[in-house]
Amino acid sequence: MTPPIDIETPDAPAAELFTDPKAAVARLIALYDQATGYLCEAFTAAVEGRPPAHRVRAFYPEIRITTRSYAQIDSRLSFGHVSSPGTHAATITRPDLFRNYLEQQIGLLVQNHGQPVQIGLSDTPMPVHFAVASRADMTVPHEGAADFTLRDIFDVPDLSTTNDDIVNGIYKAGPDGAEPLAPFTAQRVDYSLARLAHYTATDPAHFQNHVLFTNYQFYVEEFETFARAALADPDSGYTAFVGTGNAMITDPTAPLNVPAKMPQMPTYHLKRANGEGITLVNIGVGPSNAKTATDHIAVLRPHAWIMVGHCAGLRNSQSLGDFVLAHAYLREDKVLDDDLPVWVPVPALAEIQIALERAVAEETALDGYDLKRIMRTGTVASVDNRNWELRDQQGPVQRLSQSRAIALDMESATIAANGFRFRVPYGTLLCVSDKPLHGELKLPGMASDFYKTQVARHLMIGIRAMERLRDMPLERIHSRKLRSFDETAFL
Repeated sequence: MTPPIDIETPDAPAAELFTDPKAAVARLIALYDQATGYLCEAFTAAVEGRPPAHRVRAFYPEIRITTRSYAQIDSRLSFGHVSSPGTHAATITRPDLFRNYLEQQIGLLVQNHGQPVQIGLSDTPMPVHFAVASRADMTVPHEGAADFTLRDIFDVPDLSTTNDDIVNGIYKAGPDGAEPLAPFTAQRVDYSLARLAHYTATDPAHFQNHVLFTNYQFYVEEFETFARAALADPDSGYTAFVGTGNAMITDPTAPLNVPAKMPQMPTYHLKRANGEGITLVNIGVGPSNAKTATDHIAVLRPHAWIMVGHCAGLRNSQSLGDFVLAHAYLREDKVLDDDLPVWVPVPALAEIQIALERAVAEETALDGYDLKRIMRTGTVASVDNRNWELRDQQGPVQRLSQSRAIALDMESATIAANGFRFRVPYGTLLCVSDKPLHGELKLPGMASDFYKTQVARHLMIGIRAMERLRDMPLERIHSRKLRSFDETAFL
């Protein structure tokens, strides 16, 4: 079959200016639905043996704003305004999923600059893979599996627009000179939405604004126990609990029918109106998993993520079950070195630290100086070798001592560093499960006793911290410490 030459696209309205955020998002949804519907219809025809005689193309919608003033914006705000006059634009995908986020960000932009936003089509083609992603009855066959040549008719994912150039600070403006308005392009978001569904076996629509990461299944079991109690309380505000495979319950006594085959990162969502609930992700062990999870969850623009896992205590004064609140990170995990050099400091965020410390005090009934009996603040080291204890100790122990590290794990520094890179507020509260430098190894009997007494308390601290953050104004959570010189207006 000769490759088609002509390109056909759906008819679409001309770009239009909006000052009403809801109307602007409604137009984004209409443009997106038109584009995906057009591609899905053409793809269905091709699969059924009626491939189009022309190339089929549809484009992502975009938001664009042009400002010409250096008017001073409220300096307390870390978002909601462009950094300099000029044109700023962002391609948009799944505006239905991001409705609340888009309405909020567009509203701030219009309010702070006194200028309308322009909603229209971008010049970025929409890959057919992403157009059909939300259709359970449709999948794109592998190259050569269909009776037609996919690339001759449809656009496919393009790595030139699927990257982290914006958040990494290396983005180059296009021919029209437009600077980025949002931290991710539409293709980058679509890529991560597909990866999230794969790794967690839950729909991205279920993810909540407050994300807890753990490295043990025991925390999942405790999370379900808490979720059922919350659903039984009509005053809790929680409305549903979703497990792996999108199994959902609203009745606290109903069974949660999750599939027998677990995904790589089992994920559970305790839902609340407007996404203000809590998501728990069991990322398993290792910095690579931590990076994978945060790389993709970041596109959902959560308000905070916190690591609540286990660690090795490095001080003789620590006891099994003690808590560690990270104030700094020694990054020896290596997985982010190409994106965020190790010389970049990853600061502690006061709002997260205070929420965690107060949650510990609340759950343990200790406060002030007495809290030091069970919790220590300081540097957490993260490594990429689970059996680091088996290596020559002289070098590693010297570095740990020089850094003043108080605990060691494999995930926390990665999660914090990616939070810094993606402008997502982050924090770490770990629980000491072993002390290898002092002869207390993680053995089956010791671990069992530890889990029975500490897991529920540790998880509740993470939940209470998230609930404190939920009640905090958004502009206070998203710290200016996470924003660079030329920052995007959108969170």
